[in-house]
Amino acid sequence: MKLFKSVHDFNYEWNLVSTAQWQKYPNENCPHVQHVDVLNRSVDRETGVLTTERLITVEQNVPSLIRKILGTGTTQYVREISIIDPKAKTLTMRSINLTMANLLKVEETIVYQVHPEAKEKTQFTQQAAISAGNVMSRWGSIVEDFSLKRFQQNAAVGREGFAKVLERFVVMAEAAESNKVAGLDQ
Repeated sequence: MKLFKSVHDFNYEWNLVSTAQWQKYPNENCPHVQHVDVLNRSVDRETGVLTTERLITVEQNVPSLIRKILGTGTTQYVREISIIDPKAKTLTMRSINLTMANLLKVEETIVYQVHPEAKEKTQFTQQAAISAGNVMSRWGSIVEDFSLKRFQQNAAVGREGFAKVLERFVVMAEAAESNKVAGLDQ
């Protein structure tokens, strides 16, 4: 099993970041994400916690040798469960691959929370556990190493893409506020 962890600070308040997260795809930095479909969404009336289950379809540029070893194509499916707690100001996203999970399992947890030292910022923590289950140990280690490297690259590109989405989101929010102040929003 290979482990990954990254912590990043976004210079925006949690409310903005957690709202913009739903607009993350599509974006030019992550063309591998083809579709994001909401399967289920519910709100706990007592706590205000919003739980969303999504199916994410991605096209992975996996080397043909790895595809042959795993017996898979380039289209992959990921199940994601997102939990927004508006009182605690946390957005927790847990995902797991559905495609070929018996051979290679990637379990990811992302948490967006108010930065512990600066309330005007949002702390982003991303963790993943990557394990090649039923693959022989030598091959399993090679597949895990490759997958970890790919995950690290995709994580960096994903953060970059989300930063661009956030910037556009801020511009749109500022324009909407300007129109509201000027009375043009009617």
